[in-house]
Amino acid sequence: MRSFQRVKQDMKYLFFDIECAGVFKNVAKICAFGYCLTDEQFHILEKEDLLINPKGGFHLTDRKGSRGLVLPYEYDKFKEYPTFPEVVDKIRSLLEDEDTLVAGHATMNDVKYLNLETNRFSLPSFRFSFADTQFLYMNKIADFSRQYALGAIAESLGVEFTAHRAVDDAYATMKIAEAICKETGLTLPQLLEKYEIVAGKIENYEITQTTSRAFRQHQAAVNRKKELREQKRAEVHRFIDREKRNRNRSGALKAKRFCLSHPLEEQVELAKKLIKAAFAQGCYYSYKAEECEYYVAFATENGARLKSAIEQKARVFTPEEFEEFLKKSGAGTD
Repeated sequence: MRSFQRVKQDMKYLFFDIECAGVFKNVAKICAFGYCLTDEQFHILEKEDLLINPKGGFHLTDRKGSRGLVLPYEYDKFKEYPTFPEVVDKIRSLLEDEDTLVAGHATMNDVKYLNLETNRFSLPSFRFSFADTQFLYMNKIADFSRQYALGAIAESLGVEFTAHRAVDDAYATMKIAEAICKETGLTLPQLLEKYEIVAGKIENYEITQTTSRAFRQHQAAVNRKKELREQKRAEVHRFIDREKRNRNRSGALKAKRFCLSHPLEEQVELAKKLIKAAFAQGCYYSYKAEECEYYVAFATENGARLKSAIEQKARVFTPEEFEEFLKKSGAGTD
């Protein structure tokens, strides 16, 4: 497999995007393969929107699974277009050319669609390496905390395009790469080498994502923070198991159940203080937000557990409010 560091003379760049009539767990009905083929100076050599009969109806949703996504095509004409098996050789010749650097935006998704379609039609696996302009941009700005949509990056770089038309998305992806190259004064392979980006790959139906040293460092930091949070919550849970034996069974709030949010459980000393005070008043501790009468969370929280507690008519407190509530119920927090 070709790596990004193996730069050849007269290299070409292929920027591509895929649209689907519907994406399900094990099926992706590809209806458009848009591509923009350029030389190393981003001069366009070919640009085309290959429209494909998806062999099925259109069931379009956004990334959250909600209806409302609209593709800029006339859906009723897709039955007139060739099927995926009829165009796969052309797509394969573009993607698997050894003298071409292949790139997309959030490329992993499109590569997965290709994998699903080759499986659906019992075709041989694709075999190529790929870059990702979204990942390149994230490395450039040193921010891996969220995904950056094609439109958001294009807007920040002054690139205009029609969203969800495959060839236009491919063109916008190319313009993003060109803009970053112009801004840094580097070629695309040099940029990938600068950020130590390793190619994503597909081969034998197996896909590996693009990665980089900075991304691996980010992941390691995220994992360390996660482990620390889990350690803190485990300490609080051990405290609950010890202290619940001393619960005041005749307290004013006996038989009432309370629950602390996960972020609050991670504030160990504050959590212990509230737990001890609640036990002194007779409360039980519930690990399930949907089973408590009192849910305690920071004012800035808005997660699923808080929503679940509210749906079950739990009374919601901030830590300060819960502490005051316990005091008024006859239990101190000292």
